[in-house]
Amino acid sequence: MNYEQKAYQEAQRWLVKTEKNEGLFYKKSKQMQNVWNKKIPQRFHQIVTESIKKMIQLSITSSEYIYKISVDDQWDLEEREKKIADRFEYYKKTAMFEGASTGAGGLFLGMADFPLLLGIKMKFLFDLGQLYGFDVKKHEERMFLLHLFFLTYSRDKKKQEVLHIVKNWDRFKWKFEEVDWYHLQQEYRDTLDVVKLFQLIPGFGAVVGVWANARLLEQLKETAMNASRLRIMNDNN
Repeated sequence: MNYEQKAYQEAQRWLVKTEKNEGLFYKKSKQMQNVWNKKIPQRFHQIVTESIKKMIQLSITSSEYIYKISVDDQWDLEEREKKIADRFEYYKKTAMFEGASTGAGGLFLGMADFPLLLGIKMKFLFDLGQLYGFDVKKHEERMFLLHLFFLTYSRDKKKQEVLHIVKNWDRFKWKFEEVDWYHLQQEYRDTLDVVKLFQLIPGFGAVVGVWANARLLEQLKETAMNASRLRIMNDNN
């Protein structure tokens, strides 16, 4: 079995796992989430919401996250994914360092971590898109990357809605006006609130910051790579 076959098998396993409904576990965690939300400073919620709005705007309208990367059209999938792995390690280390630095500073620096981490994630996504051969200067490709972002951090029903769009991108890529950004923002915020609360604790927050930021980047890498593999496979077919 060659590299491409193994990669696409891995993508299919990821798809089966992602299509499963989180059910009872999701409901219980959501109840816990609502309790913790009341303990998080309102200022944190405001920073999260504004940061996501700015991230979406920059992703769609500017070149803020585009770093010119040398890509050879003749690269096969294995070579492209080696390059992606290298870029991921760079961004992961950056996120871990940033999480440790801001987490050690308690409340105010802990809140500053959020927009910084968002920027790291989006820069990695745009690098990944270029290395897979997507023209990230095009609006529809930027929208695809945004959907990969929200697919990573959404849950239950909303995750299935985003997954359906990603799986059928050729049909949905022109329907920008149908994207429910507001609820996607809330999904992302709810996914992160609890872990970020612990990062606001001085001293302890540094440990949480390193672990949380690394884990959040790993989740993004898994989703973005497997969804992109499936798209490439569909395009080739």
